[in-house]
Amino acid sequence: MASTAAPHTQRYYVPAPSAWPFVLTVGLVATIIGVGAYLEGAHIGPLPIWIGVALSIYIIFRWFRGIARESEGGLYSAQVDRTYRWGMSWFIFSEVMFFGAFFGALFYARSLSLPWLGGEGSKLATHLTLWPGFEAVWPSNGPANLGGEFETIPAFGVPLLNTIILLTSGFTITMAHHALKENKRLACILWMWATVALGVSFLFLQAEEYIHAYTELNLTLHSGIYGSTFFMLTGFHGMHVTLGTIMLIVITLRLMAGHFKPDAHFGFEGVAWYWHFVDVVWIGLFIVVYWL
Repeated sequence: MASTAAPHTQRYYVPAPSAWPFVLTVGLVATIIGVGAYLEGAHIGPLPIWIGVALSIYIIFRWFRGIARESEGGLYSAQVDRTYRWGMSWFIFSEVMFFGAFFGALFYARSLSLPWLGGEGSKLATHLTLWPGFEAVWPSNGPANLGGEFETIPAFGVPLLNTIILLTSGFTITMAHHALKENKRLACILWMWATVALGVSFLFLQAEEYIHAYTELNLTLHSGIYGSTFFMLTGFHGMHVTLGTIMLIVITLRLMAGHFKPDAHFGFEGVAWYWHFVDVVWIGLFIVVYWL
C-alpha cells in the first residue's frame, strides 16, 4: 500500500501497483506492428499505428502526472532520490548495451562477413561458385542483390544538419539546467522550449529523409544488409528521440507549473541525462552509418 509519509521523511515511499506499464506495452506493440506492416506492404491499414501512438502518449503523460504528484506531495525522501539516480544510471547503461549490439551487428556485417563473402581468407574459393562476380564493397545488398539497386543518403546533407540540431539541443538543455540551478525559471523555460523545438525539427527532418529514401533512392528495409542495419540503427534512435522529446515537453510543462527547485530537481536531471545520451548515440551513427 502506498505510504502517506510527510515531506522530508526518511521512510521509503513505495507506490501502489499500477497497470500503466502493461498498457504502455500494449500501445508500443501496436505501434511496432502497425509500422512494420506498413513498411512490409501488409494491408492492415494505419489504424494500429494511430491507436498505438495515441495510447502510448496518453499513458506516458498520465504516468508522468502521477510521478509529479508524488514528488510535489513530498513523498520522496533522500533515499528515493538516490534510488531514482541509480535506476536512471542503469537504464542508460542498458541503452548503451542496446545500441552496442546494433553497432556490433553493423561492424560484423561490414568488416567481417562482407570480406568473407568476397573470398577473403578462403582457401577453397567457394565464393566463386556460389556468387561469382560479387564485389565485397560497402554499402552492399548482399550476393543476392536483395531489394535491387539503391542509393545511399549523403552524410553532408540532412544527416549533418540533424547532427548540428542535436548538438545545439545538448547546449540548450545544459543552459536550461544552469538557469534552473540559478533559480532563473523564465530563462530555464525558454531554453527548454528551444530544446523541444530542436527535437521536433530533428524528427521532422528524419521523417523527410525516410520518405526520400523509400520513394526516390529505393533504400528500404529490403535493401540487403545495408538497408536492414541503416533503418535498424537510425529508426531505433528516432524512437528514442521521440520519447526524449515527449519527456522534454513534460518537464517544461512542470517547470511552467512551478515544479522543481534549484537544489532538488532530479526529474529534470534524469531527462537531461537521457537527452545527452541520445546526442552521443547520434554522433556515433553519423560517423559510422552515414560518413564512413
